Amino acid sequence: MMKAAAIVQSPWSLNQKPSHYPYKSDLVDGGGFNLSTFKGSSIKIQTTIFPLQKQPHKLEVRASIGNTFGNLFRVTTFGESHGGGVGCIIDGCPPRLPLSESDMQVELDRRRPGQSRITTPRKESDTCKILSGVGQGSTLGTPIAVSVPNTDQRGNDYSEMALAYRPSHADATYDFKYGVRAVEGGGRSSARETIGRVAAGAVAKKLLKIQSATEVLAYVSRVHGVELPDDVVDHEKLTIEQIESNIVRCPDPVIAEEMIKAIDMVRLRGDSVGGVITCIARNVPRGLGSPVFDKLEAELAKGLMSLPATKGFEIGSGFSGSKMTGSEHNDEFYIDDSGNVRTRTNRSGGIQTLQKTVTREGHETEFRARGRHDPCVVPRAVPMVEAMVALVLADQLLQHHAQCQLLRFDTNLPPANGEKGSENVTLEEAATRR
Repeated sequence: MMKAAAIVQSPWSLNQKPSHYPYKSDLVDGGGFNLSTFKGSSIKIQTTIFPLQKQPHKLEVRASIGNTFGNLFRVTTFGESHGGGVGCIIDGCPPRLPLSESDMQVELDRRRPGQSRITTPRKESDTCKILSGVGQGSTLGTPIAVSVPNTDQRGNDYSEMALAYRPSHADATYDFKYGVRAVEGGGRSSARETIGRVAAGAVAKKLLKIQSATEVLAYVSRVHGVELPDDVVDHEKLTIEQIESNIVRCPDPVIAEEMIKAIDMVRLRGDSVGGVITCIARNVPRGLGSPVFDKLEAELAKGLMSLPATKGFEIGSGFSGSKMTGSEHNDEFYIDDSGNVRTRTNRSGGIQTLQKTVTREGHETEFRARGRHDPCVVPRAVPMVEAMVALVLADQLLQHHAQCQLLRFDTNLPPANGEKGSENVTLEEAATRR
């Protein structure tokens, strides 16, 4: 039997009345504590409360700053477009997950600028460096810090932005909110911020793959007026190789060429176009998300709508479902050949031309954005969408295990596709099996 004891106490002697308690904003009357850890299986906790001198109550406002995403699997991104670098801190990742910089680099290479003529010409290798949280090829369970340097900076390209706001960008918004902004490249509002998301998404993807065989794949389904028909792609058989087979990341080669031509037309005249990205997640464990405010759909919507330039989110049939009757929209259940419960359908489930604007001083002007931009950012956004979906699923998977699988239960329900039933499998065992 192992015996251990530890004492954690306040900075002052327990027999001495403190003149100041550093956490008085959190405790009405103040306090310190003495924790004696277990002997055998018992834990003894002694709490000593100290009186405080009367202090006037101060109004304290606590708010989320908006740079951290997730609850248990938490990701904080940092850095500006033309600062020293960008990256992320990943907290809550389980220990013993096999992980290396190459796992992240594969995804970052898909996101990086300068890949083709239809993306921004900025040249960045986007080489990542893991600074903490990984040892001997595995995660340690401690915060994972990832850094990517900015090497191709051209701050002078954005000198006009110091005086005039770019329409359909966040220049004015940052100025109005903070009274100061990173002029070069838009700072945090630049798509370069998503490097941290994609690096963290690579970790989430690996966790999902090992733990529940979950795969997240996204592709471009529309560019401007060129749309991929719904029945062309088989989502059960779609592969990453099909998606990466062309520069626009559309799995159908014929439609892909039409999309590329549409982008080239606007690129040559200095304009830009948008599009639609379709994302699928296969073998998602059942039970993720929590009613009523934290439904999986709601969490996905928040994650994806936080991506730069995103203006819409649909799941399943989306808005087109409102045109159907209930019987048409219904997802019918059935048992497949492997005995799994399935549904037959899944219905439930910046302009850069000459523009008029205003200056910081309130004068009307015309503005032509300079610098290096994407004529169509949609292809580069594919790994960003995958990353955000993977982050949501990984976070919800950890929450589901914490609440619903702490106490084991036996049900007669067959395992969902990709699940292992009630069997407990460690990450090492799962990695060996796969």
